[in-house]
This record gives sequence, structure tokens and C-alpha cells, in this order.
Amino acid sequence: MKAENFLPNDYTPAEGEPFMNERQTEYFRRKLLAWKHDLLDETERTIEGLQDAARSIPDIADRASEETDRALELRTRDRQRKLIAKIDAALRRIEEGEYGYCEKTGEPISLKRLDARPIATMTVEAQETHERREKVHRDD
Repeated sequence: MKAENFLPNDYTPAEGEPFMNERQTEYFRRKLLAWKHDLLDETERTIEGLQDAARSIPDIADRASEETDRALELRTRDRQRKLIAKIDAALRRIEEGEYGYCEKTGEPISLKRLDARPIATMTVEAQETHERREKVHRDD
């Protein structure tokens, strides 16, 4: 029996239950899949919009505005493409039984953090340390 058959729609992972039990992993799997689906739907709408907009606009100011809008839309879609790759990596971690654990310390990532950012790969503390090191070593 698949986990989605017995998971209630109003289920929310709680701190009192065993970490990354079947219900929690299924909850996050479904959350990640829904997020990915939404992003792919947006991408499809963008492609359709860009195809519709590929018409000749005689006014140079209108054409420049259209090109600026198109460039912004393409940058947004590129960010979403990278986000989809992170979602896919999180789904792989679920399949491999590694989801929810910090890649630096091996400690469990808080459920609140995972609920807010299901693609998180580090605890808040490890992420802060990583960002401090990155800031120190960055070439400004």
C-alpha cells in the first residue's frame, strides 16, 4: 500500500514522532513533487507566452519594452530550472534515505526548516557557518 493512500491531506510532521518516518518522507516527497509541478506549469505558460509574443512590433519603444520583459522572464525561468534541479536532488535523497539530514554534520535538519525550504541540505547552523566562510573567501 502506498503511503499517499493513508496520509491525510491535513497531515503536518511533528517533532514528537520519529524523524523521517514514512509519513514524514511521504509528506516531503509530495510537497516537492507539487512544487516541481507548479514550476513546470509556469514554464509551459512562459513558452506559450514567448511564442505568442514573437510577433513584429513596429514601435521601437514598445519593442524595447517587450525585449526587456522577455529577458526578465527568461532569467526567472533559468532560476526556476536550477530550482527544479535542487528539487530533483531532494527527491533522490528521499529515495536514498538521506533526506532531512545535514550534508555537513549528518544531524537532522529541523522539520520547520524543511517545511519552509524542502530543498535544504544543511541545518541552520551549518548553513550560517558555510555562508560566513563564503563571505570571508569571496573576492569583492
